[in-house]
Amino acid sequence: MAWIALFFAGLLEIVWAFAMKQSHGFTRLVPSLITLIAMIASFGLLSLAMRSLPLGTAYMIWTGIGALGAFAVGVAFLGEAISPARLAAAALILSGLVMMKLASPS
Repeated sequence: MAWIALFFAGLLEIVWAFAMKQSHGFTRLVPSLITLIAMIASFGLLSLAMRSLPLGTAYMIWTGIGALGAFAVGVAFLGEAISPARLAAAALILSGLVMMKLASPS
């Protein structure tokens, strides 16, 4: 159950990061509200996952899902640049997530 909560917490991190970008510095109401709601839900699910997962594992997986997801959303929907170096960086983050999951005792 903790891994499922952590996965959804990571997805919500992507949601709030995208909504924050769309809020234009919290000057637009709807994206600002989505940001705040998604943040609260993401933190709540992260705290639930941390009941049984180690802090380092949970936090790394949560931020990694958010980082990779935000990168993908930025490229796919916001026209952000994609380059071999950025792809290599994303691959390194992904490999770190896989290694952390494999090394986790839970």
